[in-house]
Amino acid sequence: MNAADHALSEARRAHSTPLFANLPGDVEVSFEFFPPKTEKMAETLWHSVETLAPLKPRFVSVTYGAGGSTRERTHATVARIVAETAIPAAAHLTCVDASKADIAEVANAYWAAGVRHIVALRGDPPVKDGALQRFVPHPDGYRDAAELVAGLARLHPFELSVGAYPETHPEAASAEADMAHLKRKIDAGAIRAITQFFFQPETFFRFRDRAAAAGITADLVPGILPVTSYANVKRMADQCGTCVPDWMGRLFEGLDSHPEARELIAGTIAAEMVRRLYAGGVRHFHFYTLNRAELAYAICHLLGVRPK
Repeated sequence: MNAADHALSEARRAHSTPLFANLPGDVEVSFEFFPPKTEKMAETLWHSVETLAPLKPRFVSVTYGAGGSTRERTHATVARIVAETAIPAAAHLTCVDASKADIAEVANAYWAAGVRHIVALRGDPPVKDGALQRFVPHPDGYRDAAELVAGLARLHPFELSVGAYPETHPEAASAEADMAHLKRKIDAGAIRAITQFFFQPETFFRFRDRAAAAGITADLVPGILPVTSYANVKRMADQCGTCVPDWMGRLFEGLDSHPEARELIAGTIAAEMVRRLYAGGVRHFHFYTLNRAELAYAICHLLGVRPK
């Protein structure tokens, strides 16, 4: 069966049976966490890791920000996942406020701790006075993620992932320039690009087509963000240039004091989108968990990803 026939068969099946019934279990998932700031947050994070571990994710990643304390918490979290679970752990690493020597020190420490996968990002400077600042490279640092990927590849044979913007990075000169930069990152040694969150499957499909036309053959993994707070997501989307469709606002309208209802709607929206992405041939999904496992677990269950 060729690709067109498979897509037609999948589309027919999706319309003739319940959308989430009888999926063949051919999906791979990965999960993203952020490092905890308090002991209570650490407990919540570890509960999430334990909840999702039986799904055998391809990897879990831990975010990283500028500043020593954040870096230390990221390292501690990743090191614990490596030491206490069988899940491959990926550490985020950025160029922000770091020299090449600083980054080499961090990368060498990850390698020594058994970390073999790094998500290499340029990174954004901290928000100041409510506004996101423009990135300014460290005088002795890497200028962008492509340089960072190349530098990490010279240090150790890391598995390297990078970020991608289906709706174009807000600082990019054009969509074409943004795609060319993504290709630079792949050509420098990255094997996978994980996208920024988006809310319409067609956004990813158009991005995938443009990447293929640009000669990019690396894995493109959609980043999925279940929306539990519409106001927070709208704020984040405005900062990164992501379109939030009007219908999403209408779905969450009037639910500020109903957190359980918001969770149900968040799960429904995300599950519907990943099912449509699946019908379009996507088989690896990366979930931004916000350190809360239940929604991601439920969506994985619907996709046929069950404890092994």
